[in-house]
Amino acid sequence: MKIKFIYAGFQRHAEAHPELLDYVPCDEYFGPPSLGIAYLAAVTPKTWEIDFRDDRLEDIGLDDDVDLVAISCFTPSAVRAMEIADAFRARGKRVVFGGIFPSMMPEIVKEHADAVVIGEGDGIWPQLLDDAQNNQLKPIYQAAEPTNLETLPLPRVDLYMEKEGRNFCPDDYPVQLHRGCPLSCVACVLPKSMGRRSRNLPVQHALDQIEMLGKRGKLASLTEDTSFFPNARRHFGELLDVLAERGQAAISYVGISMPVVLATREQLFQRMRAAGIKMFYLVGGFDPITKGAFTGKDPKAYQQALETIKKCHDNDIEPYTSFLVGNDDDDAGCFDRILDFADHAKVRKAEFAILTPYPGTPIWQSMTEQDRLLHRDWSKYNDANVVFKPKQMSPEQLQEGYLHLWKEFYRSRQSISKLDTHRERTIQF
Repeated sequence: MKIKFIYAGFQRHAEAHPELLDYVPCDEYFGPPSLGIAYLAAVTPKTWEIDFRDDRLEDIGLDDDVDLVAISCFTPSAVRAMEIADAFRARGKRVVFGGIFPSMMPEIVKEHADAVVIGEGDGIWPQLLDDAQNNQLKPIYQAAEPTNLETLPLPRVDLYMEKEGRNFCPDDYPVQLHRGCPLSCVACVLPKSMGRRSRNLPVQHALDQIEMLGKRGKLASLTEDTSFFPNARRHFGELLDVLAERGQAAISYVGISMPVVLATREQLFQRMRAAGIKMFYLVGGFDPITKGAFTGKDPKAYQQALETIKKCHDNDIEPYTSFLVGNDDDDAGCFDRILDFADHAKVRKAEFAILTPYPGTPIWQSMTEQDRLLHRDWSKYNDANVVFKPKQMSPEQLQEGYLHLWKEFYRSRQSISKLDTHRERTIQF
């Protein structure tokens, strides 16, 4: 039996607005796929022959002889994913969907697929493949229990690495440490897609992933800020201590937020430095500090934001700062206030994103109820386009302000070398 995994293409910042490439120093604007396909491939029985195609990079092989096509997508890639599915089904191929968008909006994608996987797919995947082999595919698959992370095999990231070439050669690949989250951030779907209970993958599992990447000359990106939560902190610390003992650079960056930076004790910073961590991906726009700091009305939040950047610099960890614009308290002056803050705090590297009400998130629910969505063209739900009615400015002002941020921030930092900025790609600019 033959299965073809497809990572559907989508537009991000630079592709949606190519003019930004004239300002932002970046030699590659997209990174590796998410780990969903890699984990499904790892639990696929050896009786199945696996083919992986990255739609962003290559021909997907519509006329190939395959028994099942598995497409992974999130919201920005949903339109393209459904186009691909329709093309395969027109050729008599069976298609199964998985990923965040199908999990949140199964009623939309089911019209384009023979089966839809909702939520974590690792645990239910062997059963789905068995049903496919026996021509008994069900329309919906959803595991009754969360995936047992203790028995999860290493993700088949090698499938992604096989695609490396002139236009795609990332320095790092994601490594997952946890699944689930107990918080309810307005623009995050994680608690709904992975569950509200934070679960840790075994430390050895993470170390084996990192070692596997290291053998290929790659670093690991630890994108989840849940590593700093109370039930995960010990697990994270154990990982750091082993990496420190090995004494070699293995981590490109760690995800974190401003409140977490301020709450993190010096001891953990010391352990991160000892493990060779030199960069944070400092996500903003969802926490009280970054939601208030640039409104011009919350001097305490502004001061806390300054203290956050200073704490990172004092600990010799570069804060790659992600600024989100479009919250209800943001007005047309927030863009210049962000730029002034970045100069004052000496932020060297940053990305900018537009608040996006992704399906399944609390803000999606509230904006739907308030009739604030402009449209449901999912390809535009990508952090780079305005898809809702802002409260304190027009959609046009928000769009123009977002572009202004990218251009002005990097216009004043033209001297930053390519060597210093190559990790822009890891955030999929």
